[in-house]
Amino acid sequence: MSTDELPPPSGPVTKSHPETRRPLTLRDVSEASGVSEMTVSRVLRNRGDVSAATRERVLAAAKQLGYVPNKIAGALASSRVNLVAVVIPSLSNLVFPEVINGISSVLEDTELQPVLGVTHYRPEQEEKVLYEMLSWRPSGVIVAGLERSESSRAMLRNSGIPVVEIMDVDGEPVDSMVGISHRRAGRMMAQAIIDSGYRRIGFLGSKMPLDHRARKRLEGFTDALDAAGISLADQEFYEGGSGFGKGREMTQAILERTPDLDFLYYSNDLNGAGGMLYCLEKGIAIPQDLGMAGFNRIDLLDGLPMQLATMDSCRREIGEAAARIVAERAGADGSTGGEQVVLMPKLTLGDTLQRN
Repeated sequence: MSTDELPPPSGPVTKSHPETRRPLTLRDVSEASGVSEMTVSRVLRNRGDVSAATRERVLAAAKQLGYVPNKIAGALASSRVNLVAVVIPSLSNLVFPEVINGISSVLEDTELQPVLGVTHYRPEQEEKVLYEMLSWRPSGVIVAGLERSESSRAMLRNSGIPVVEIMDVDGEPVDSMVGISHRRAGRMMAQAIIDSGYRRIGFLGSKMPLDHRARKRLEGFTDALDAAGISLADQEFYEGGSGFGKGREMTQAILERTPDLDFLYYSNDLNGAGGMLYCLEKGIAIPQDLGMAGFNRIDLLDGLPMQLATMDSCRREIGEAAARIVAERAGADGSTGGEQVVLMPKLTLGDTLQRN
């Protein structure tokens, strides 16, 4: 049977018709709205004296067409795009969403938009992220922490834009900084533990070559203990991500090794919550026989059987303050910078730091 004699197909036939698509231009919006390309440009850049009726007609046409302005072309003239680079160590850590929400809540009232970069706590990855983000000439940079490589510091120092280092104020910033003193937070927690009568204290946290803020909290914590004539009775460290499971494992290990501990201080709330659940299952009386505390004040833990003693690290407030600095300086020529916003961590005793 020749191909001309083949029977017709029994089912539907789908034919593809390749389309040649081109990006929309100002001319398309001009033709759709009936005004000149120059007027369209002024409307979309929010520049110039354009009547309200004309502005509304242009914006309606652009919206109907799905036109998005070419920001790169505008950046060639202004040397800036309306983006704020936000560089954080992790997306899985529950600490950072609140920071990002704080940043977004302030920037949504401006022309600025945050864009995220993630470093995974690796200095070399931070260098790569900053290099790529700064190459787009953002209007500002918000970056977590103060400790970074000299290459990263040089890029930030010479960027010519507002730079706000966040989450920590124990150190020298490149430009501006917003955060809490983690050494102070550690001292405050140690004093609360001492005042409650605990003396055999264990610390549970991550191995800290790159977790600088946790290291500073531990330094402040041990400084306050030393001033009271108390030394840490034991320490347990872990690698990898934190969580309930990790907290249970560490708590079991440290209590089996040093069973006479009367207080456990965790570097974060998730590990502390896991330790609390382990102790409750084992019938350990909290806080009478064993007190415990974490750090960060994670709302996720509000449904647990007991409220873990912790410290609010002011995450949302930090994001809001950093975004305000960038927004104000991005819109003001000649701003000198160097702002330093120091927030006070807030101690919550909960149910685990009160002896009955």
